[in-house]
Amino acid sequence: MAKLVATGGVATCLAVCLAVCLAACQASPGGPERLDSPPSTARVSPATATATPATSTRRPMSAEAQAQLDQELILAAKANNVSLVGDLIDRGGNVNAKDAIQDSAFLYAGAEGFNEVLQLTLAAGADVRSTNRFGGTALIPASEHGHVDTVRILIAAGVPVNHVNNPGWTALQEAILLNDGGPRQQDVVRQLLDAGADPGIRDPQGRTALENAERLGFSAIAGLIRGR
Repeated sequence: MAKLVATGGVATCLAVCLAVCLAACQASPGGPERLDSPPSTARVSPATATATPATSTRRPMSAEAQAQLDQELILAAKANNVSLVGDLIDRGGNVNAKDAIQDSAFLYAGAEGFNEVLQLTLAAGADVRSTNRFGGTALIPASEHGHVDTVRILIAAGVPVNHVNNPGWTALQEAILLNDGGPRQQDVVRQLLDAGADPGIRDPQGRTALENAERLGFSAIAGLIRGR
């Protein structure tokens, strides 16, 4: 009798559990949610997904205002004020404009070896063939002064290496005649020769670059020229 009661109790429990499970399934007809289901994502309208690029327009300046801005740019270049040069260029300063002694921001930066300013002027469209009051390109005084990195920048920018200035000298001649023939000048001469400088061009006295190097006792430079 005890076994029968126990068996009946178990059957009752099973019936109750079955009823609970059936009720749960009816409450969730779609079945249990998959754990690996990807999360839902909201659709983004193409109109909101693509930002409209900002545009800026520069008001045209009067000739007087432009001239003033250009002179400020030249003064900033002569002071080697890199940040101000960049600002003035952004405001419309012309890197090819010249002052009363025919210096432009580009020409002055090249002559003095102000390389950061020089790079800004080149990026802003500097005329690499422009000349100073001596009829020389930026490469000629840069070579004379032994600005090794500046010479490299100017050659890469396309400044003509065989241009002859009003006194009758090329960059190669000035690199020899107007400095000490030391290591920096040797580096400059090497760069110029590699870029196609012609050592056979004669100065107003009729001397070649080699003859001037030998006359001045610059044996290392003379050796560089002979090796070409």
